[in-house]
Amino acid sequence: MKKKLPIGISNLKKIITEGYVYVDKTRFVYELVNTGVYYFLSRPRRFGKSLFVDTLKEAFEGNKELFKGLYIYDKWDWSVKYPVIHINFAEGIYKDRVQLERWIVEQLIKNKERLDITCRDNEFIPACFSQLIEGSKKKYGRGAVILIDEYDKPILDNITEPEIAKEMREGLKNLYSVIKGQDANIKFVFLTGVSKFSKVSIFSGLNNLIDITIDERYSSICGYTEDELTKAFKEHLKDKDINQIRHWYNGYSWTGKDKVYNPFSILNYLDKGQFKNYWFESGTPTFLIELLKQRNYYIPQIENIEAGETLIGSFDVDFIEPENLLFQSGYLTILDTYTVGSNIIYRLSYPNNEVKGSLTEYVLKHYSVNFVDVTRRKIQLYELLQKLDIDGIKVIIQSHFASIPGEWYRKNKISKYEGYYSSIFYSYFASLGLNVRPEDTTSHGKIDMTVVMKHAVFIFEFKTIVRGKDKGKALKQIKEKNYAERYKGLNLPIFLIGIDFDKTKRNVSSFKWERY
Repeated sequence: MKKKLPIGISNLKKIITEGYVYVDKTRFVYELVNTGVYYFLSRPRRFGKSLFVDTLKEAFEGNKELFKGLYIYDKWDWSVKYPVIHINFAEGIYKDRVQLERWIVEQLIKNKERLDITCRDNEFIPACFSQLIEGSKKKYGRGAVILIDEYDKPILDNITEPEIAKEMREGLKNLYSVIKGQDANIKFVFLTGVSKFSKVSIFSGLNNLIDITIDERYSSICGYTEDELTKAFKEHLKDKDINQIRHWYNGYSWTGKDKVYNPFSILNYLDKGQFKNYWFESGTPTFLIELLKQRNYYIPQIENIEAGETLIGSFDVDFIEPENLLFQSGYLTILDTYTVGSNIIYRLSYPNNEVKGSLTEYVLKHYSVNFVDVTRRKIQLYELLQKLDIDGIKVIIQSHFASIPGEWYRKNKISKYEGYYSSIFYSYFASLGLNVRPEDTTSHGKIDMTVVMKHAVFIFEFKTIVRGKDKGKALKQIKEKNYAERYKGLNLPIFLIGIDFDKTKRNVSSFKWERY
């Protein structure tokens, strides 16, 4: 009988008792509990954080029968049961602090009733939480286990509204600040979220919180390694192209070494048998796109970013860099690291085809007016590349910018920055899942963009001009710097394409090409 897949399952009991395929992550439970007390883990949405929190909860509550055959089964003292306080912010969207605090109170009351603890004050959050922790220790004779899932969601849901986001931050601080004074009554604390807000801004002195986000020991705590995937899902991988699966859904890394598959995407693929953007479709990053637009972000540079620890580390509502949010939200991953003096430098890029294609398509959608037309043009563009119809590419791009009314430009200042036009152009190609290489380095300089296909190589150079000045400069640069030399060894036709975008006309002013 074919084993079921745990699509949408966040309850460990269902996975074990109903015969679902599972990947054993209990080694991490054992190691965390035996090496520390206070932990924080950041991972993208839909990456298995909630399931890991459920696993912790079931272990601390002593539900031995659920762990038979797993790593932790003969290593855990199942005779000891701990009071578990479980708070989850994944449900609902809170639009002001009143709604947030009402939800927190409801969560605390549910925990109080489940643990049979009496609180003198149910409405004042710090007092109720303190009494819940103290009461748990007193009633059960053991320190409380505190599990907080999606700790940052109320802030992220309002990140485009800074003042509301700050209200949420203060409301959450009101809850989390209680933990630091309850050390004597606590056995274990584990918080998860998508982002990593600074300890100063949200945890109010909880300096002993150990961040395991980019700790090599816990790099595969969520997600599936290649070995886990091929062993646990062997039956489901029959007649599947593992290289294509890897290209689409593997590639996430928080160390630059170990890579994992996105569990949500790979499980949906194995269930439906179709390559699609499952993870991206489960939630759209509107706040991220708005930030990229506000910062006039050059989209092609997402392919290859170098950043220090501060840029991928914690941030606050008052100061958010695009690279920081891209990394913590799962749109960037660590390719490798190196040191410059005493500084660690991280090289970042898209983790896989799903993320690259999805994000660039979403950029096109938000940088355009009619997305139906964009989809049609993408199909035409692919067909033109296959036919080597270079002049047709010019028509596609011209029609895109010609379709944008002047009113849109008056409302959006994004078109005034130099990278706007090339960002659109790049996004068309990248959203098709093609082998796009922006800022490709040669011995003579950097090529703006190269597209390598099985039947041809396309080299693009972009220039932004004003009122028709310096037309043809882009193609001239490709030829003078002999960019084509880099690709001669592929023995493919090479097309040199120079494109001038006129800022005053808001369209392609010159489109010149030659076959090398």
